[in-house]
Amino acid sequence: MSGVWVFKNGVLRLVENPGADSLDGSRQGSQGKRKVLVHTASNEVIMSYAALEQKLSSLGWERYYDDPDLLQFHKRSTVHLISLPKDFNKFKSVHMYDIVVKNRDVFEVRDM
Repeated sequence: MSGVWVFKNGVLRLVENPGADSLDGSRQGSQGKRKVLVHTASNEVIMSYAALEQKLSSLGWERYYDDPDLLQFHKRSTVHLISLPKDFNKFKSVHMYDIVVKNRDVFEVRDM
């Protein structure tokens, strides 16, 4: 693995192509490919929070309504919490990978 390790907001992550990815997880420039979250069983690209919530609910995730600025999901059988920005346009690859890690073999992140 090559790249740069970036520590921001208490999270350490590897940026494999530092010129293409900004520190907030958004793409910059024309050379960057957009990432999409895919539900592997149906091969469906998740294009809205409604679609994502339906998939997560079927996996046992429950919606939390504590923070008005975030969409949060918790699974009772784990300590995991998924926190997403309220605006789907701010849904970045870092959020997608968080979902993938907490739901192995159910979702994957692909280049669009």
